[in-house]
Amino acid sequence: MLGSIPLFDTLSAKQLQSLAAEAHEKTYQKGEVILREGEVADSLFVIRTGQVKVYSVDVADAAREIIYKMLSPGDFFGEIPMFDQAARSANVAALNTCRVHVLSYAGFQNVIAGSPDIAYRVMERMAKRLRDADRKIGTLALLDISARVSRTLLELAIMSNGRRVVGEPFTQKDLASMIGASREMVNRTLKDLSDGGFIHVERQSITILDENFEAQ
Repeated sequence: MLGSIPLFDTLSAKQLQSLAAEAHEKTYQKGEVILREGEVADSLFVIRTGQVKVYSVDVADAAREIIYKMLSPGDFFGEIPMFDQAARSANVAALNTCRVHVLSYAGFQNVIAGSPDIAYRVMERMAKRLRDADRKIGTLALLDISARVSRTLLELAIMSNGRRVVGEPFTQKDLASMIGASREMVNRTLKDLSDGGFIHVERQSITILDENFEAQ
């Protein structure tokens, strides 16, 4: 099972066995908080099934979340404290039923000692996330609400029956949290895009009808 995860798919059977010896699997239910901001960190998590959101809570409004990213099977989280020994920098919660592999930092470092290529792959993923974060900051600063919504939908969509679809467990509230706008503004923008024939909005999904709609 570990061999099917992109982070580990180049490892030999022997390397995978050593990794499995350091890991255990855990299941989280929808809405369950997996990691809490400020906690002492000691483990890396790799998603086997399900999706999670990485977020913080607005200190001025505890009911408002700021979502940094969504993660899916094959993604990992909780890795940063492994390098700087600091506390958790964000919360992570299950968007649906999730199964994850949990690796202690000590165990993961033992595996890295014998397989340095894993460390390179982790750093590659971390570099990509940093680039994505820089791009997102630029997006929030320079683009209007319509462009933010359009770009985020394109990033979140997956192919389904030949169409790009954004479905559950993602919600319009999540979209508002990701782009730094109110839910009302997001709803208005989605209606405008739907009226323009660029997307089709249903109760539990959004289908992209025109993949060039970000430029409209």
